Amino acid sequence: MNIVLLGPPGSGKGTQGALLAERTGLPRISTGDLLRSAVARQTPLGQKARSFMDQGLLVPDAVIVGLIEEVLASDDVERGVIMDGFPRTVRQAEAVDRSLALRGSQVDHVLYIEVPEEELVRRMMGRSAKEGRSDDTPAAMRKRFAVFWKQTAPLVAFYRKKELLREIPGTGTIEAIMQGITSVVES
Repeated sequence: MNIVLLGPPGSGKGTQGALLAERTGLPRISTGDLLRSAVARQTPLGQKARSFMDQGLLVPDAVIVGLIEEVLASDDVERGVIMDGFPRTVRQAEAVDRSLALRGSQVDHVLYIEVPEEELVRRMMGRSAKEGRSDDTPAAMRKRFAVFWKQTAPLVAFYRKKELLREIPGTGTIEAIMQGITSVVES
């Protein structure tokens, strides 16, 4: 079973992805995990990614797509995978589809965690205060939301057209949100 978790920054994708991985036994991967792993293993793509990261630049889509393709071709995800926050663009989604098709597989569920923006800001400000995260300032949040909406609107439409998108209410308790996710995944 291959699951894509989508949602804006602060929607709880990481928390829900970890819980879902525990519940299903499937590995959970995120773009950050992919980048850190490739850099640590010093793969050719990891070395490319590191050159951008060391300069404080965003890692180009082509490198991210290459990393996604590597992971989806590995035996680690033979039973399936939970993709946490990626693909982020339609181009990445198409790469995921191609990679899975080579294994005779496909994306089974796309879960979009919906949270009102005012709740996202509240959560992120709380996280910033609790964890001391420098990237959770109001200005940084606005920029991250703008990038997310610009990239994700076409991706949501892409998955909706494929009739894979399921919207999950992302407010309430962690357990209630997980119940909404599992009701979709286990149906």
